[in-house]
Amino acid sequence: MSEANFSGIGTGLVGHGALIERLLRGEFICRVTDEDGWRALKSPAVRERIETYLNQINRTVASAGEGEVFFCGYAQLGEAERKVISSQFKDICQALIPLVEWLVLVQEASGQDTPLTEGAPVRLTELQGRIEETPAFREQLGKLSQYRLFGSTSSNVDAQLKLVFKRLVELGFLTRPNVEKQIYIATGKLDYLYEVIRFIDETEGLNLEAQAETATQRELI
Repeated sequence: MSEANFSGIGTGLVGHGALIERLLRGEFICRVTDEDGWRALKSPAVRERIETYLNQINRTVASAGEGEVFFCGYAQLGEAERKVISSQFKDICQALIPLVEWLVLVQEASGQDTPLTEGAPVRLTELQGRIEETPAFREQLGKLSQYRLFGSTSSNVDAQLKLVFKRLVELGFLTRPNVEKQIYIATGKLDYLYEVIRFIDETEGLNLEAQAETATQRELI
C-alpha cells in the first residue's frame, strides 16, 4: 500500500500514508520510535481521520501507556480476528518470562528503583561492566540469553548481551538511534508490555506485586 493509494480517501490523509502503513504492520508508535507520527496521532483531528480510514478495514487506533503509545487493533472481533489475537497473545505469553527477567536484570544492574520506561537510555558498555563484575548478574544474563526468544549458545557476556539487545531492537522494545554508539533507548512498547502483565496478573489472580514484595523481604532477612 503506497501513499498514493490514499488519494481517493480525502486530502485529510495526505502525508500520513507511511504512518498508517506502520500501524498496519503492527508497529508501536511513540515519541521515541516516530515523533512526527506520535504528534500526528496525538492530534484529535488527524487521529479521527486515520481512525475513519482504518474503520473501513475493521481496524482501529488503540493506545497504551496512558495514551502515549499507539498501535493498530481490530474494531470488531469475529472468529478470524479472535484467532489472530489469540495467536499474538500466546506469542507474548511465551516471551513474557525472558522479557521480565531482562527488565529485572537491567533494573538491578543499573541500580534503578523503577523499571525501564519509554525514553530511558541503556548504555550497553556500562551495563556490561556491571554484569561482568557481579557473578549473580552474569548468571542471570546467561540464563535469560538461552531462552528461545534470544537463542544464545555463547558463554561470553559480550556476545550474550549484544545478541539480546539486537533481538530486543528487532522486537521493537528498544531502538538504537546511532549505530556507531552502544546506547539504546526504551520504546513505548514496554508500556504495552506492562499493561499485558497487569492484565494477566488481574485475570489469573497471580498477585505478582505482593509476591515480589514478599520475595524482597525474604532477601532482606
